[in-house]
Amino acid sequence: MEDPVAEMTDGADSILEVRVRLPECDPEIWRVLELAGSLSLGQIHEVLQAAFGWEDAHLHRFIASDPFARLRPVDGEIVEPPQWLPAEWCEEPTDLAEEECSLDQLFAAESESAFYEYDFGDSWLHRLELVTRRLRNETDPLARLVAGARRGPLEDSGGFPGYGEILDVLADPAHPDHAEVLEWVAGVTSTDELYDPDFLDVDAVNRALADRSKAVWQRCT
Repeated sequence: MEDPVAEMTDGADSILEVRVRLPECDPEIWRVLELAGSLSLGQIHEVLQAAFGWEDAHLHRFIASDPFARLRPVDGEIVEPPQWLPAEWCEEPTDLAEEECSLDQLFAAESESAFYEYDFGDSWLHRLELVTRRLRNETDPLARLVAGARRGPLEDSGGFPGYGEILDVLADPAHPDHAEVLEWVAGVTSTDELYDPDFLDVDAVNRALADRSKAVWQRCT
């Protein structure tokens, strides 16, 4: 019996519904995206930056499996999982150029999940899970945010533990560091408006993705 997924993607672009979550956050921060399978991982990096409100100020990579899981020996040797980076960062034998791998190829090679890590210091780990796949219509955007919960963490906030501590301090006006953290958050967000970790502007994200698509991606797909 022929593979229906192979038939669907042979010679035709597909739309992949992908659920992306930050697994270490509680409550969970997540997004559901519809993405053209032909988008390169470099372009998917830009999508994730917009979807979670990152500023693209740090290094990033895509990984075939959880980079923090214990590796099991294969024939007595520890085999590092492949990772995809911008071409100019590739140095190791397991490094692959993200510009040369599409989202379709990533999931074809790595089944239904993969990982994206942003900022190797704070180590914001995103899990990408393939939900559904269908043929792309002419009217489908290359990238669209369908739904999500909570805004992305603050840049340079110290990873998951640090961000949690910041939220705790912000929620407690009596905390001795409240004023200092409030000032720091205002500097990071460039606004004096009250910081709401539950706020997510889906329309604003989609406008940013549409602008990026018109400016660059349509020439690359």
